[in-house]
Amino acid sequence: MTNRHILLVEDNPDDEVLTLRALRKHNIASEITVARDGVEALDFLFGTDTHGGRDTTMPCLVLLDLKLPKVDGLEVLRRIRSDERTKLLPVVVFTSSNEEQDILECHTLGANSYIRKPVDFNHLSEALRLIGTYWLTMNLTPKLSNAAR
Repeated sequence: MTNRHILLVEDNPDDEVLTLRALRKHNIASEITVARDGVEALDFLFGTDTHGGRDTTMPCLVLLDLKLPKVDGLEVLRRIRSDERTKLLPVVVFTSSNEEQDILECHTLGANSYIRKPVDFNHLSEALRLIGTYWLTMNLTPKLSNAAR
């Protein structure tokens, strides 16, 4: 697979730094885009607002936090699944929430996976290595159309 682009949707600066460090440590992605709120994530995916005119090739994976400013992760997931251009895009909810209602709602909305972020960096790093190995090297997905179409 040539596209090893991840969209990381994370508003916590500490979690962002640790996640990026772990992804880079394992050479998981060739490109990582960070969106720090739900609006920025949607703008990136659909090539609107500040991301208007970008190459709208879809990332091969979205790592999505739930507790986000502006538009929360559940609404981001809902919009991803409701649009033809992104409905098949792999979305892994990667969050600190262990609430049963969040887990149920995410799976109901079509999340491909729900993973609670480990607190310990070594466990976080290993979880991201496994996520990257599966979603970026083992899993086969159909080609997605560009957001601008």
